[in-house]
Amino acid sequence: MDRRKAANPGIPYGSFIYVWIVTLCTALPISSLFPFLYFMIRDLNVAKRTEDIGFYAGFVGASFMFGRCLTSTAWGIAADRIGRKPVVVFGIFSVVVFNTLFGLSVSYWMAIATRFLLGALNGLLGPIKAYAIEVCRPEHEALALSLVSTAWGIGLIIGPALGGYLAMPAENFPGVFSPDSLFGRFPYFLPCLCTSIFAAAVLISCIWMPETLHKHKVRENENQSIEALEAPLIDPKEKVEESGSLDTKKSLFKNWPLMSSIIVYCVFSFHDMAYTEVFSLWAESDKKYGGLSLSSEDVGQVLAVTGASLLVYQLFVYPRINKVLGPIKSSRIAAILCIPILFAYPYMTYLSEPGLSIILNIASVIKNNLSVTIITGTFILQNNAVPQNQRGAANGLSMTAMSFFKAVAPAGAGIVFSWAQKRQHGFLFPGDQMVFFLLNVIELLGLILTFKPFLAVPEQYGRN
Repeated sequence: MDRRKAANPGIPYGSFIYVWIVTLCTALPISSLFPFLYFMIRDLNVAKRTEDIGFYAGFVGASFMFGRCLTSTAWGIAADRIGRKPVVVFGIFSVVVFNTLFGLSVSYWMAIATRFLLGALNGLLGPIKAYAIEVCRPEHEALALSLVSTAWGIGLIIGPALGGYLAMPAENFPGVFSPDSLFGRFPYFLPCLCTSIFAAAVLISCIWMPETLHKHKVRENENQSIEALEAPLIDPKEKVEESGSLDTKKSLFKNWPLMSSIIVYCVFSFHDMAYTEVFSLWAESDKKYGGLSLSSEDVGQVLAVTGASLLVYQLFVYPRINKVLGPIKSSRIAAILCIPILFAYPYMTYLSEPGLSIILNIASVIKNNLSVTIITGTFILQNNAVPQNQRGAANGLSMTAMSFFKAVAPAGAGIVFSWAQKRQHGFLFPGDQMVFFLLNVIELLGLILTFKPFLAVPEQYGRN
């Protein structure tokens, strides 16, 4: 890899394509269920009252992240030992199998079990972040991690868009799908099947994916000659860093620049996951409960527009913003701008068409682009806080912590949303105003944590 990067100083487009499609593959199933989850819980007949649907929906949304929380560190360690590629291949295979089974769920507990296993066996994001850094030269690292967060953000948008458009096809497209067909009997299978087909195509393409972590077993008397051959390829600074890292290989928890950036990442991830669940539940709930009374198809359309904007923003706008402001200042500004946008959401229920659609699309586009700006900034800080031989474990640790927060977020958001809908005439922040107020509190907490003395940053970002 060092020889290839030295010989090819340009952008490694081929490797970046793998980074893009693998990240997209892991992001698509995470939130694709949210537009139809409200209706799925209703059809599974587990909620006794309409107001309780959000409560049960939260636990289905949380099961994926709870599973990933338990295994992410193990997958990161495995990626450092056996390589990035085997972990990526197995994770994509698990998407194909368990995402398909989720679409065929016939009971509430089957839905929870398949989502849990999908999360537990999907160790993709940590290794692919390490892979993105390793396939490119230092000057292209911001673009590499921007690709990860772009694909991640787009997956979290396009996934729900697919779910919104393709769920219940027998009802939405009666001329194409019969109520007696497979898709009529399993109304939420089609969006899951489409995601699984894409994952299967990515799995096949990974046959040609190059490995970046190479460990060669050699005899002791060969070490000296190998080091002599490698010496011209290794930067002296990297050599010192590598030798120093051997002493600190087991001290990730003592690496405060890493741990502080992980904590900030977790807080914002908690916020983003809670927002993702709340947005769909709020948009589809009845106006008498403070919602917008939109269909799953309407929500899918909003999220599709947002996904398209993310692609343009991350490829053409964010790299320039990062170059001028750096990852920390851009994250702070994005967090500040998110607060008034979230404050305005509950008042959209008073709007009528076409104004409602226009304002909702604009707010969704701005909010999600700002969120991706923050997440990309924390990616950059995390991956520059550790040497290469620790990146898999560091990203695995990050994924474990983040998955725990994201497991709590949907369950907590569902419970709070259900409670808020029962207090439409409350004295302080009635109805859904309370939900968005609490989202703003979390956003404000994340903003505070981006300042010193809490956030310690790598030397190259010390000026921020």
